[in-house]
Amino acid sequence: MKSEEELLLCLVRAGLHPGEECDLLAAFADLDAQSWARLYRLCVDQGVAAVAWDGMSDALRQCLPLPLRIRWALAVEQIGQRYDHQRRVLGRLAAFYSAHSIPVMGLKGYAASLCYPIPSHRPCGDIDIWLFGRQAEADALLLREKGIRVDNGEHHHTKFIADGVVVENHYDFINIHARASNRLVERRLQQLALLPGQIVMIDGSPLHLPPPDFNALFLLRHAAMHFAAAEIGLRHLTDWALFVEHYRGRIDWEALTDLARELNMHRFLDAINAISIDFLGVAPELLPSVHRDEALQRRVLHEILAPGFSEIKPRGNILKVVGFKARRWWANRWKHRLVYSDGLVSSFLHSAWSHLLKPRTIRR
Repeated sequence: MKSEEELLLCLVRAGLHPGEECDLLAAFADLDAQSWARLYRLCVDQGVAAVAWDGMSDALRQCLPLPLRIRWALAVEQIGQRYDHQRRVLGRLAAFYSAHSIPVMGLKGYAASLCYPIPSHRPCGDIDIWLFGRQAEADALLLREKGIRVDNGEHHHTKFIADGVVVENHYDFINIHARASNRLVERRLQQLALLPGQIVMIDGSPLHLPPPDFNALFLLRHAAMHFAAAEIGLRHLTDWALFVEHYRGRIDWEALTDLARELNMHRFLDAINAISIDFLGVAPELLPSVHRDEALQRRVLHEILAPGFSEIKPRGNILKVVGFKARRWWANRWKHRLVYSDGLVSSFLHSAWSHLLKPRTIRR
C-alpha cells in the first residue's frame, strides 16, 4: 500500500490537472478510517486540502468515512468562502487606490490563485500588495480617509486590517536586512516589477499582476527563504508548478537559472523543478534542463512533507522564543547551505541585526 505522503501527491496531481485520466480507486482501496484521517490532516497541514478534494472522483469520495467526508467538504467550502471574502476586500482596496490614481499590484496569494483550475481552492492567508513606490502616500490616505491605522513594525511592508483581513503593503519585496545576498535579489525584483504585465479587473477596478520574470524570481526566493528559515508546505510547490504551466513560453529561464546559480539557489531550483515534473505533472519541456540529484530531491520533498525540526514554538517568554529559534536555525543549517550564498556566521549576524531593527519580529 502507498504511504499517506504518496497518496497525498496522487490526489494533488489529479486536482491540479482535472482533465487527465486518473483512476485512483485501487490505490486507496485498503485505506482504513485512521489512515484517511491522517491523510486529511496532512492535506490541511500542507495547504492543499481543497486541491486534494478536487483530485477525488465521486466514487473515491464515497470511500471516505462519512464523518470525514462531511468534514472535508465543509473545509473546502470554508476555504472558498474565505477566498471570496478576501477577493472582495482586495477589490474594494483596488477601487480605493484607483480613485486616488494609485496603481496596485497583487502579490503571492491572489496572483497565484489565478493559475489554479479553481482559484478559490487555493487558500490565502494575508493580502499582499505593492503600490509601485507609493506605499507611504497610500498608508497616509488610509488613515486620513478611512481611519485605518497602519503598523510599521516589520521589515519590507507595512500592515493593516481591512474588514478582518490582514493586508501587507510592500515597499520592497524581501527583507534586505536579513542577509547580504537579499540586496542583490531586491534590486533585481525592483527592476522586474516595472516590466509590462497583465492587468485584470477585480469587481470593476484594475489590478496589476506580477510580470512573469518578476514572479519567477519572487516565488523561487520566497519559497527558498521560508524553506531555509523554517519550512514550506506543498502549496508552495503547487504555486510554482501551476505558475510554470500558466506562463509557459513567457519566462526567461536562462536569466533565472544564471541568477539562481550566482545566489547558490540552483540546486534548490533543480529540486523543485524535478519534484514538479515527477509528482505534480508538469511537462518536462516547460522547464529548463534539470540537473537531477535524486538524493537531494528526496530530501527536499521529505522535508516539505515531514519537517525534520518539529518543535512547537513557545509563546510568551522571549528567552524561550530566542532559544527555540536558535535550535531551529542550527537544525536547518543544511537548508541554508542549499539556498544561500551567504556564510552561516554572516547570515546569523545579519538576522540578529534584522530582529534588533524591528524587535517585534523576534516573537514571530
